[in-house]
Amino acid sequence: MTTAYIALGSNLNEPVAQLDAAVLAISQLAQTQCIQVSPYYGSKPMGPQDQPDYVNAVLSIETQLEPLTLLDELQRIENEQGRVRLRRWGERTLDLDILLYGKIEMQTERLTLPHYDMQHREFVIVPLFDIAPELVLPNGSAVKNLRENFNSHNMVLVKPAK
Repeated sequence: MTTAYIALGSNLNEPVAQLDAAVLAISQLAQTQCIQVSPYYGSKPMGPQDQPDYVNAVLSIETQLEPLTLLDELQRIENEQGRVRLRRWGERTLDLDILLYGKIEMQTERLTLPHYDMQHREFVIVPLFDIAPELVLPNGSAVKNLRENFNSHNMVLVKPAK
């Protein structure tokens, strides 16, 4: 089993319910077990500002699925939940991104691991720190050090961790 971290985000069609449904769907994947879900945070959009605020979280899983198979399954879940993606960095019903898959580093047309810009996104680093404070990225960056860059983050707690 490999530990993977998945970023979840939504700002359409009841975002908290979208994230809850995604966590449930991921927990039902073959050869996969959900380990921990971060608190849900509300955050301003990274892209165009004329859209609703997002709800974001990070989920840790243990899986035997290969990275591209996991990506296929996550995209299936997005589609089953009616994924709408109108524009780059725009509003969406559900966005599921693989942040890390063990210590694997890879770059293909479909998937880059670790996620290409995760270190610069408070809506990723803060919830990732919440569930994995001692985690070290493949490039040697400690999540706890990255978290310090977002000590004065502008996110709002929407739903505490269970």
